[in-house]
Amino acid sequence: MPPTDEQRLPVGDPVPAWTARPLPRPGPFRGRFCSVVPLSVDHADALYPTCAAPGTEHLWTYLSDGPYPDLGDFRARIERTVADPDGIAVAVTDPAGAPVGLANYLRLDPGNGSVEVGGILLGTSLRRTPAATEAMHLMAAHVFEDLGYRRYEWKCDALNDASVAAALRLGFRYEGTFRHALVYKGRNRDTAWFSITDSEWGDVAVAHRAWLHPDNFDDDGRQRSPLRRPSIP
Repeated sequence: MPPTDEQRLPVGDPVPAWTARPLPRPGPFRGRFCSVVPLSVDHADALYPTCAAPGTEHLWTYLSDGPYPDLGDFRARIERTVADPDGIAVAVTDPAGAPVGLANYLRLDPGNGSVEVGGILLGTSLRRTPAATEAMHLMAAHVFEDLGYRRYEWKCDALNDASVAAALRLGFRYEGTFRHALVYKGRNRDTAWFSITDSEWGDVAVAHRAWLHPDNFDDDGRQRSPLRRPSIP
């Protein structure tokens, strides 16, 4: 049963000694398969071949902008992303330090301890790799473990099956779909909402780290066991 107030009406659980959290940092966060570092305009040229060059247009279908098959246009887009005061942009780099994807902390709400991961653009060399999973883990671990956030969000077009599957695989819980939420690229978007809360992160983090452990990969780099979504009541 929930607690009640002086009028004997049900209210939320107390959050003792709560204070606003710091804004997330854009890294660097170091992992085994990748690192997460602050996005820079200087990353644009290296990102272009796998993120925006002709043949990668499908990566932009569910993003609100793009595609940018022209390098100059893509560089300008990276400049806007870096300069956007409403987000904190990061690049994902491979072990050699080459940028292979990007993402953002969005919907920054340090007063309530809530932040979204979004604007995720995984280059063709990064998609469906351990590095892609590790990058998402590093970003989530920072907000929960370093900063003490209460809520971490993931949102996507409800028709984006790959993003929905990724959210569930990473341990996000589906919260519902906002119908007719946006118009982008001249079409409707119903937005599916997902989240991880601080009370769930411990189990989610254990699952992530077990999957990322070296023992989970054979000599050819293939996973021995899939990432198992924690069973959370």
